[in-house]
Amino acid sequence: MEILKGTGVALVTPFNEDLSIDFDGLLKLLEHTAKGVDYYVVQGTTGESATTTSAEKAEILSFVKRNNKASLPIVYGIGGNNTQSVLGDIKAANLDGVCAILSVSPYYNKPSQEGIYQHFTMIADASPVPVILYNVPGRTQSNISANTTLRLAEHKNIVAIKEASGDLTQCMTVSKDAPAGFLLISGDDLLTTPMMATGAIGVISVLANAFPEIFKRITKAGLSGDFVASSQATFELIDINPLMYIESNPVGIKQVLEEFGICENYVRMPLLPASEELKVKIKSLL
Repeated sequence: MEILKGTGVALVTPFNEDLSIDFDGLLKLLEHTAKGVDYYVVQGTTGESATTTSAEKAEILSFVKRNNKASLPIVYGIGGNNTQSVLGDIKAANLDGVCAILSVSPYYNKPSQEGIYQHFTMIADASPVPVILYNVPGRTQSNISANTTLRLAEHKNIVAIKEASGDLTQCMTVSKDAPAGFLLISGDDLLTTPMMATGAIGVISVLANAFPEIFKRITKAGLSGDFVASSQATFELIDINPLMYIESNPVGIKQVLEEFGICENYVRMPLLPASEELKVKIKSLL
């Protein structure tokens, strides 16, 4: 899975004013991000997967495949808190041309570590392509512990984890004890450099939707061991990063993309477009 090294972009899903899929905006986004990213992540949580239908998910994936002019690898988000439903989604999906699926840890249910282990084991057994775990306790309210990650890493079809716990000690434990070939991927844009310094191979990024070339510098320098240069590139984003989340992701990044003329800032309920206050802050920083 060397193709997962570097920057993956967690693509937003552009919408029209009537909240239908804005495929013109999506095409612009694919062309813009291809300037610096190494692979696309389609229908992750940044893509508002919680509020797109199964038919829309399939249509978005098909569109990305057809319009992937840079021939970048594609990771596809299939996850949820209903294990049987996730298995059904895997069976129904057309995964031709998909290099891996990204599967978020079950949210809201707050399963035990053994429940998380069994959930992902069933997914990995069922998936025809490799599985990337996604740990984001801030959204799921349930952490995948380092021990559980290491147990899952022994499964031949589980190849990586996107770690967004913010716990560098946990990430270091995974990096230290993982079997050969298992990949640690940053799920936090600003922690990419320190995570790469302790064994991560890159990032799946929100901000790369807007700033792919900066992330190319961050990960290229990090992979070469130049963590000073990697940090300096990260510092360019340190002020705008918090604005991406104060009204929930992807509200902030969609406002940035609107400022760049790539797509408009429409999001689906229960999210709302950026407030006037947030718009002013983002515009000022840009």
